[in-house]
Amino acid sequence: MSAVIEARSLSKRAGRATLLDGVGLTVAAGEMVAVIGPNGAGKSTLLRLLSGDLRPSAGEVRLKQRDIGSFTPRELAARRAMLSQHISVSFPFTVAEIVRMGVNDRSARDAGPLVDAALEEVGLAHFRERQLPTLSGGEQQRAHFARVLVQLACGEAEHGPGLLLLDEPTSSLDLRHQIDLVEAARRRAGSGTAVIAILHDLNLAIRFADRLIVLAGGKLAADGSRADIVTREIIRDIFEIEAVVHRDDDGVPYVLPQSMRAPPTPR
Repeated sequence: MSAVIEARSLSKRAGRATLLDGVGLTVAAGEMVAVIGPNGAGKSTLLRLLSGDLRPSAGEVRLKQRDIGSFTPRELAARRAMLSQHISVSFPFTVAEIVRMGVNDRSARDAGPLVDAALEEVGLAHFRERQLPTLSGGEQQRAHFARVLVQLACGEAEHGPGLLLLDEPTSSLDLRHQIDLVEAARRRAGSGTAVIAILHDLNLAIRFADRLIVLAGGKLAADGSRADIVTREIIRDIFEIEAVVHRDDDGVPYVLPQSMRAPPTPR
């Protein structure tokens, strides 16, 4: 399928620090990609560059064959949707009002079914009139995910398959809702959306992603299938832990961490 997003030799510097260094990747319509790596590897920086929220120090990002910097904010919002890692809302908006913020130029009547469907999908239909600050952190995250789903649906109705970016979307969710969220993202990929998600849970990333991208030290360390990426050697080198890799009945690998990697023996 055609590329939805492409990064070419992408770098980002902040003062003397290099946050991202020469990263290149292409994600096609209908593909779900998980970005993994240790803290400080450049994962969130990469996602913000791919979203157009940050401008690169070098290299370029092309969204649907067009330089991402050439889009107006309204045009960009209709072609990509992003769920950020930290979202703070202090005003007493209801859950339904938050979700409705994902609507672009549609009328309230046209957008109503999209809002209802998104609330059902994230399991918050019965909370639609609750004020957002009264919800738990995980419930608030699900409300924002519903907003992003509405934004994505509105844009794709006009412009075809878009881009869904998720920055650690499961960090405040319990196990059931972690699976619910990544399954919802998986369904979007099944309908043609390009999905890129930062996931710290390796087994969650392995289970639901078509492809794994590994960042380390701001550089692209590996990019490939689960079978290629999920090895004891890569896990040891990137995460500095010893782990055992098993496979389930379907042949899907999963990781059992064992211990911290032993330091090198002095010579």
